[in-house]
Amino acid sequence: MANVVVTGGAGFIGSHIVDQLLAAGHQVQVIDDLSSGSEANLAKGVRLHKLDIRSEQARKLVAEISPDFIVHTAAQISVRLSMEDPVFDAQVNVVGLVNLLHAFRGKRLPHVIFTSTGGAIYGEQDYHPADEAHPNRPTSVYGLAKKVGEMYLDFWSRELKLTYTALRLANVYGPRQNPHGEAGVVAIFCQRLLEGKVPVINGSGEQTRDFVYVEDVARAVKLVCDKRVSGTYNIGTGKETSVNTLYAAICAGLGLDIKAQHGAAKEGEQMRSSITAAAALKAFGWKPEVQLEQGVKRTAEWFRQAAKGGTKTH
Repeated sequence: MANVVVTGGAGFIGSHIVDQLLAAGHQVQVIDDLSSGSEANLAKGVRLHKLDIRSEQARKLVAEISPDFIVHTAAQISVRLSMEDPVFDAQVNVVGLVNLLHAFRGKRLPHVIFTSTGGAIYGEQDYHPADEAHPNRPTSVYGLAKKVGEMYLDFWSRELKLTYTALRLANVYGPRQNPHGEAGVVAIFCQRLLEGKVPVINGSGEQTRDFVYVEDVARAVKLVCDKRVSGTYNIGTGKETSVNTLYAAICAGLGLDIKAQHGAAKEGEQMRSSITAAAALKAFGWKPEVQLEQGVKRTAEWFRQAAKGGTKTH
């Protein structure tokens, strides 16, 4: 049993990670400012510290707890906002991480598990699916900040002997995802369809992404904790799914037949993205288990229940 701190643990991905770590018998505490997360996402009894990861209080708290693992999921996740306000993005996604790392100078170091990005860090890919050796060419400040976060972890590893795992996540979807931002197309489409609105697909809809189910992502983190493996690993399915195909699957999951509208393409949007997790399979036995149709169906049902006010996360 390990003592684990999960930053952003009341959020979409973080709360699923908390669930799986608890189920594995670990002691878990959460740091979250609830700017996008919700206390309702947390299992009963989980200790929540309502703190900004950039704050001195957060830095002192993690030093005091001295955890075996820090799972760092707290982040500014909007690509659009990262381009509009790169200073804020860097403050949260770079300074926030460094603030927590700085807590352990001269102290026992935790193993850090960092949720990076497997799409935005590679940019337009030279080949598909991308492996970890693919050149890093971020096309957004968000992707750049995640790359810089990985570089800080590498520096701490080389100079201060920190052990860490960077998980480069594909496009994560599933229950509890926030449908009000711009980062979760599955959640956005589900919400709009259930509200009786017609979703808008940017551009042709033939742009592709690698969609990975959130519980599969959480299981990857649990496996890293089990094996304490270090390194940088993609967490994705290796499959490209077009936005049009995804939309059709969501409509099928909701039992609806509503034709989407098409709007202007987003400036600078990647046309294709997919990543292979072969290295993760070899290093710690992870591979995706939930197929897209199954995951979309589960997600659609969760949003349907939420719309009825009947969703209970725990």
